[in-house]
Amino acid sequence: MDQIRDDQSSLPKKHRYKIGDILQAIELPKATYHDERKRIANTEDKYAKAKKAILKIAKQGQVRGRWTYGYRRVNLRLRQMGIHLADMTVNRLMADLDVQVSLFNRHRNGKYSSYKGRVGKVADNLLKQSFDQTRPYQVLHTDVTQIRLANHDWAYVSSITDEASKEVLAFQISNHPDRQLISNTLDELLNKLPDNVHPIIHSDQGWHYQLGYYTQKLTDHHFIQSMSRKGNCHDNAPIESFFHLFKTELLDGFPPCKDLAELQALSKHYIDYFNYERISLKTKGMTPVEYRNHTLTA
Repeated sequence: MDQIRDDQSSLPKKHRYKIGDILQAIELPKATYHDERKRIANTEDKYAKAKKAILKIAKQGQVRGRWTYGYRRVNLRLRQMGIHLADMTVNRLMADLDVQVSLFNRHRNGKYSSYKGRVGKVADNLLKQSFDQTRPYQVLHTDVTQIRLANHDWAYVSSITDEASKEVLAFQISNHPDRQLISNTLDELLNKLPDNVHPIIHSDQGWHYQLGYYTQKLTDHHFIQSMSRKGNCHDNAPIESFFHLFKTELLDGFPPCKDLAELQALSKHYIDYFNYERISLKTKGMTPVEYRNHTLTA
């Protein structure tokens, strides 16, 4: 019924017809027309509850005002709320609500390589791309990446993540990829780990991870060191995946941070969001901290 009005709205005024004339021409009683319009207007949207939930979930996944949750993650959360819809239905409803993922990936931050040959101890690759650990604090991954600032200087990010929960256990930023950056990262980790855990800590063969001060500190705390093969980033895929999310969700598509302080402030908020709010299919729809607590108390 509304199509009659919509079709006429695009016509010049002199070519428009009165509704009464049209109804008479198609032999449709006025009462029937108005009853149908009222029925359509009052029809309840059967997806109203789902749309409200989708909007709430999508807002939880916002980073710097952008939507980051795809329909699979949204639908996983919907099922946890007792709302069961097909993936494509959720995708369509997200499009109707204009909350689909809007991310950029400019790759403006070049790959940082800390490899300088054999300068100390090179550990065996204990993982061999087997990233199937499900219990927290058993296997950790660490690496360094770089971020271009607005003044064209580089900032260096050192991080440690848990393979099972995806939780970021340490995150440090510096103007220099030096020993102090790595030491601060390891100190932050040690402050967060329970005393009775002795994880594998996996890295690449960067010079930082070969030196005696680092390997000795791992030994002192009964960590088991593991290293990727030379030049093979896939051997340390979990930390590479985190860095990709960090850059894509937080930085790409925005102007570069003006200085280290701005990058640190943005990063702090993001890491809190990542650990405590961001759900993942890999952790059964839980946040990293939720997954860790759930698994260790199960």
